[in-house]
Amino acid sequence: MLCTARAMALIPAPLLRVSILLAYFSVLCAYRAVDIPAQQTYGGSWKFLTYINVVIQTCFFAVAVLGDASKFLHQGGSGLAMDQQLTKLTRLRDRIFTVLAFPIGTFVVIAFWAMYSWDREMVHPEVLDSFIPAWLHHGMHSTVLLFLLLEILMTPHRYPSRAMGLLGTVLFSVAYIGWVLWVQQAAGISVYPLLARLARPVLGALLALAVLAVGCLYVAGEKLDSFVWGREEVNSKSD
Repeated sequence: MLCTARAMALIPAPLLRVSILLAYFSVLCAYRAVDIPAQQTYGGSWKFLTYINVVIQTCFFAVAVLGDASKFLHQGGSGLAMDQQLTKLTRLRDRIFTVLAFPIGTFVVIAFWAMYSWDREMVHPEVLDSFIPAWLHHGMHSTVLLFLLLEILMTPHRYPSRAMGLLGTVLFSVAYIGWVLWVQQAAGISVYPLLARLARPVLGALLALAVLAVGCLYVAGEKLDSFVWGREEVNSKSD
């Protein structure tokens, strides 16, 4: 696996990141152009974790591309201010990736396809096929994981302490669950039909399990990054 990572490092990571960023911009623009009834109701597209995740991924790759561009423009230069700017961009890139982009993005892909395989009407009703083309559908629910794995293979990422990282991931997850429950309470809209069918104790257990799963994915990302690059290499190359 380490050899694979080193081979991947030969691919121009900045060019690949630009391509991925453009792909996410295309997905966002195409999705916003689709006239889906759910977008016109309370909360708009921000009710859906899939949409929020695409925004997170777009922001992450935008920061990564900005860091690559800054590094390229300052190549051969030196100075405290320049080094501080690059360090801040690298830390921001790594924090977004470790706390949000990887665990949330991976959860979206796994949870979506698991529920889709069980009963697609719960997450992507057949009627949406007439609104959302296949390429857009997979751009939001499939290629996300591929891009995240490519990012791990291209670049080592410095993780915060596990307690702080997990805290950020869990707080985001709890905040989103609170938002979904608020939408259901305030507007009578069940963002995910499955939630409306469950008794409160079962619903609570399911939501707690979802938060636990996201936390486990955070740890999995940390372990995978360390396995690919080695912890010492991560610490040195992330500086």
